[in-house]
Amino acid sequence: MTHPRRRYRKRADLAVTAVRLALDTAGFTYLKWGAEQRCKPGDWLVDNDGDTYTVDAEVFERTYRAVAPGRYVKSTPVWAEAATTAGSVATKEGASHYQPGDYLVANQSDGGDAYCIGREKFEAMYELDE
Repeated sequence: MTHPRRRYRKRADLAVTAVRLALDTAGFTYLKWGAEQRCKPGDWLVDNDGDTYTVDAEVFERTYRAVAPGRYVKSTPVWAEAATTAGSVATKEGASHYQPGDYLVANQSDGGDAYCIGREKFEAMYELDE
């Protein structure tokens, strides 16, 4: 169970450092968010203030814009709701586990292309956009 989903924007002053995995590779797997994640060729390796993870190529190109060489800001809104129970959400990279109070975040208004972020981190990075 969750609270109603609302529209948010990432603070414009919070850029990430990212590099596209533009190599002849099969990709790789790694452990994060309580499960195995998968990175594919062309995906992006992101450092978000010390939190490192990968983002699907199509999602990154659709939702981020360059502000300097290797620096990007999230330019599209997200829709988020606070979880009231523990659970997991399927992402393009793998599963992501959450606890009560964490935010379930989606790049699409219908809840599609979802992931989760801890409450404190989400509230520091995002502002209500309604």
